[in-house]
Amino acid sequence: MKRISILLFLLSAFLIQGQNKALVGGTLIDGFGNDPIRNSVILIEGDKITKVGTTSTLEVPQGFEVISTEGMSVLPGLWDMHVHLMINGHSDYGYWDKTYPPLFEKVIMPSSAHQLLMAGVTSARDLGAPLEPSINVRDAINQGRIPGPTMYMSGPFIQKKPYPGTEDFRWGVNGAKDAREKVKKLAKAGVDCIKLIDQDEMTFEELAAVVDEAHKNNLKVVAHSHRPEEIRLGLKAGVDNFEHTGLSSAPRYPDDIIKMIAERTGQMNLGPLFWTPTIEGLYNYDYVVSNPEMLDNDSWHLDLPDSVITDIEQSIQHPGQLPYFQLTPSRKPTLKTKFTQLREAGVVMLIGTDSGIPMKFHSQSTWNELDIWVRVMGVKPLEAIKSATYWPSVFMGVDHEVGTITPGKKADIIAVKGDVLRYISLLQDVDMVMKHGKVVKNLK
Repeated sequence: MKRISILLFLLSAFLIQGQNKALVGGTLIDGFGNDPIRNSVILIEGDKITKVGTTSTLEVPQGFEVISTEGMSVLPGLWDMHVHLMINGHSDYGYWDKTYPPLFEKVIMPSSAHQLLMAGVTSARDLGAPLEPSINVRDAINQGRIPGPTMYMSGPFIQKKPYPGTEDFRWGVNGAKDAREKVKKLAKAGVDCIKLIDQDEMTFEELAAVVDEAHKNNLKVVAHSHRPEEIRLGLKAGVDNFEHTGLSSAPRYPDDIIKMIAERTGQMNLGPLFWTPTIEGLYNYDYVVSNPEMLDNDSWHLDLPDSVITDIEQSIQHPGQLPYFQLTPSRKPTLKTKFTQLREAGVVMLIGTDSGIPMKFHSQSTWNELDIWVRVMGVKPLEAIKSATYWPSVFMGVDHEVGTITPGKKADIIAVKGDVLRYISLLQDVDMVMKHGKVVKNLK
């Protein structure tokens, strides 16, 4: 089934491509946070956007394939800055890590990538997986052999000591020299960033060596922020991007941490301090327990063998009993306060989901995160979309190529019927996905 699905994807993508295309009539949200452009026209030649205007200012040249976007919101392809392609919603990590590694590269990770793409995610950052499968899947996507977003891979986590049974995708460090060697090995293999976890268990010399060596190799460092000391040490060492709003039930971040963050964000010469809060999985847990029907949405079945689907389904039959989430009710009330503290301290927020964790599927997570930002956290829709388009491209150093609908950039574009600036949840059903000028999901 997986092979047939991928072949159909490639065939459909080939059949519907004209060399030049024009998206005509929709409301354009450019990704910069500017006011929307009504009755927009976007001209695309090959894989690039060449001109942007309106139906009254920009005529569609002869020979362009016209794709009507009337009645639709048109925006840059979304980014998800925290996914795990190697997992897909199963509730038992220990079991999954023992059972499925042989399927990671050829089945699990490609299926996760394809699901992200069909959800309108045209670029994503994978933060933690075995090194060789990570590089191979990324390259297979880039070479057009399998469908998926443009992937940016960290490969294995770097931490003081791997958890038992996770050594293939968690690398421990023993001293500053070893820390540098591990980062050099990842850099030589071609990873796109370095992922740190539990850095408060390292010596500061080890942590500083990881960050320094990563920066010497032009790699940014992404680090967990579950515990206050992880943040303190990460800031001191020069971490570029923190993940999560913390697993602590403390009602707010300590004052000294907020002061440190504000001091860092005030140093304009260092550029923005980025933060990926990944709050939706925690925030929506009690809703999922009360409304488990949403778990039956079969969008997450795409490209997965029936045996794997059944295994995942059986593992989440009783969502209220999952050990992973038992402390979540005490954490949920802290999320909005911490989210607001971070914003007020000046960090640049990025949309990321931790997609793949129990009950969080790649086909659904990104729009859910955007929904909570807008509906609960009070983020304006244009700002939330900018955090899912422009800012991720800036962090990854590719804003000259993607991230906004701008002449000269790659044509990574999605369209959805209706007004996403009023109803952000419309993104749960993206109608058209274009990646690098190719329509990979058709208008209904």
